[in-house]
Amino acid sequence: MPRHPAPGARTARGRDPRPPERAPLETEYRPSGPTDVLRAVRHQQHGAHDPTMTVSGDVLWRVTRTPLGVATLALRIGSTRVRAAAWGAGAAWALDQLPRLCGADDDPDGFDASRHPLIADAHHRHRALRLGATDRVFDDLASAIFEQKVTGLQAFGAWRSIVTWRGERAPGPTPRPMFAPPADWHMIPSWVWHRAGLEPPQSRTVVATARRRASLERTLTADAGGEEHERVLTSLPGIGPWTSAETRIRAFGDPDAVSVGDYHLCHTVGYALTGHRTDDDGMLELLEPWRGHRQRVIRLIYAAGAFEPRRGPRLHPEDHRDR
Repeated sequence: MPRHPAPGARTARGRDPRPPERAPLETEYRPSGPTDVLRAVRHQQHGAHDPTMTVSGDVLWRVTRTPLGVATLALRIGSTRVRAAAWGAGAAWALDQLPRLCGADDDPDGFDASRHPLIADAHHRHRALRLGATDRVFDDLASAIFEQKVTGLQAFGAWRSIVTWRGERAPGPTPRPMFAPPADWHMIPSWVWHRAGLEPPQSRTVVATARRRASLERTLTADAGGEEHERVLTSLPGIGPWTSAETRIRAFGDPDAVSVGDYHLCHTVGYALTGHRTDDDGMLELLEPWRGHRQRVIRLIYAAGAFEPRRGPRLHPEDHRDR
């Protein structure tokens, strides 16, 4: 596992202002069956330059804000085991939660891949696919709000800026500066959101929702179930079916969640299953035979690379910030 740096190690700007790190907590997780841990965990990444996740060599690094404080996880993922080290106040929580992050609670029993040849082939080639869960519902909700009605490039850039500017520096010997999501989302001023490039409707929704963070995290537990998660999330101003589904997928590994309203998803599902585009209603009709595992089908479609050929230029992101 990563070696602990010597106390007093210097950074490029001089002496590291953080106190010397304690030795990490360590554990080893052995999945009960074939599990694509790397795919399960990396699904939580917000773009290539996400300050909360990176891969360096053969180690995946992830930073999260747990109920006990910030934690940094370093995962060395093998074919049959995951060696994990964790630093920070939330280290013990992060290691206890590690199996769920890796997809241990995702149960594919009852999934019938034989209903469609593409899904059957993808399932055969990706039998180890599992849906991981973070159990950090508010931060996952915030990241989904960032992605409402904008390109991934815009959303990931805004996420990177806000988390780097307002988040907490990750503990441990991370390969580059990494940060946990902010604790004070509701205290971020409007000019910071504007500078980051997030539109006012999204920033206002994050701020308003952050004021209810404690009650949301008490209510939205893994035991509550998808229908209750959907009811609570969509009762919040600015949270619709797409944001609810994205949150449930990330926080709870919901195997049935479908991000209705996504610009590309219905086209991708329609093309993969019929060879033609469809709309949201058509997508839901196509996925209905797999109810209970609809997100699993979507993941298999993406794993199979069954995408419609591009026929036009990419959408050019708009930027309304002053230059």
